[in-house]
Amino acid sequence: MQRNVGLQLLGIFVLAAVAFWLALPSTREVRIPNPLTGQPLFERPAEYRQGLDLQGGLQVVLEADVPPGTEVDPDRMQAARDIIERRVNALGTTEPVIQLAGNNRIIVELPGIEDPDRAIATFGETGLLEFIDAGSPAEAPQVGEKVVTDYGGQQPITDTENVKVYHTVFTGADLRSAEIAFDPNTNQPQIAFEFKPGEPSERLATFTRENVGRVMAIVLDKEVISAPVIRSEIPDGRGVIEGNFTLEEAQALVIQLRYGALPVPLKVVQVRAVGATLGEDSVQRSVRAGLIGVLSVAAFMLLYYRLPGLLANVALAIYGAIALSLFKLIPVTLTLAGIAGFVLSVGMAVDANILIFERMKEELRAGKSLVAAVQIGFRRAWPSIRDSNASTLITCAILFWFGATFGASIVKGFAVTLAVGVMVSLFTAVVVTRTFLRAVMMTNLVRNRWWFGV
Repeated sequence: MQRNVGLQLLGIFVLAAVAFWLALPSTREVRIPNPLTGQPLFERPAEYRQGLDLQGGLQVVLEADVPPGTEVDPDRMQAARDIIERRVNALGTTEPVIQLAGNNRIIVELPGIEDPDRAIATFGETGLLEFIDAGSPAEAPQVGEKVVTDYGGQQPITDTENVKVYHTVFTGADLRSAEIAFDPNTNQPQIAFEFKPGEPSERLATFTRENVGRVMAIVLDKEVISAPVIRSEIPDGRGVIEGNFTLEEAQALVIQLRYGALPVPLKVVQVRAVGATLGEDSVQRSVRAGLIGVLSVAAFMLLYYRLPGLLANVALAIYGAIALSLFKLIPVTLTLAGIAGFVLSVGMAVDANILIFERMKEELRAGKSLVAAVQIGFRRAWPSIRDSNASTLITCAILFWFGATFGASIVKGFAVTLAVGVMVSLFTAVVVTRTFLRAVMMTNLVRNRWWFGV
């Protein structure tokens, strides 16, 4: 028994030390090196991520690029919003806000974006990929040249005698996947693509078999990005887009191809930097209010429950360190709503301890020994703690689903921080506090029931 409690205490102290170190703002990376090779066994950034309301960012307004007076289908605008959200998420931007404005505009808000030009180019481009029959190498368009195709999404062609119209053989809708590859000879970035199995792959095999020696140019948003000559049949639906891409350009192109073309052409009508919504003064006041609340709760626990309250306060500090370190490692973007979820989970952690301590006091008043009261208190309080926390986690899952389905990223952030806090609070309230009380009981230094609030 003593050996088990000692091992549990050692584990808790080690976990607490690591958590407090990770929670420090100065800790920006976790790196575990291999002592034999010097290469890292584990490496991960560990920084607090702040949302748009705390640190500011970039706001971009996109508008449907259609002729004046043209009605835009609301379903197509909604589909465009969803595709832009997937592209933005692929950029690694956390807690973006993407919402429709009116009938023909989409507002994109990106917290802490470092490269606005690249971000806009990635999610703002239409991303219409076409494979066109460009004819012989002598008459094929050059890379970078704008072309007119017989596939939709462009202005009506009025001067057909002076404009060559190329036939679109395939589009991005025929693609199954796209990823970055590198030329084994030059190490130049390329885009390796794979057509969907079945009819698209069969058509590709047929077309390449019948057009050996001709050019199948690859066109993105009506601009030629690659003009390879068909050397042989492509039977398996796999190919490579070659071009003078930088790694960043290749990554942006892969994101566009992987997450689909926009069903509506969009143009950027406004770009502006957004300051922190709350402002520095509001953030400081929020932090101050949170500290006052936590200290008030700690004082109540100490005065009302005495020794168990003191141990619960220590466990609460460990809880805070573990939760904050998890926010860094997951990572979780901290917005005002997310911070509210974390503070709410602090209250739930204290609530679990109150249920346990009140059960202990009832057993002590009934004449039970201190050791028996501690054991019975935890055992009888556990069903209530389990059920209340389970219902909270179910609510968090519903909120997360709602935020993911309807694009309410603030709701998602609240749900994530609350769920993480609830799970950590279960550990600290049931395991940490219980281990501390068992250790106190084993020392035989505290026998007066007054120290336990009776």
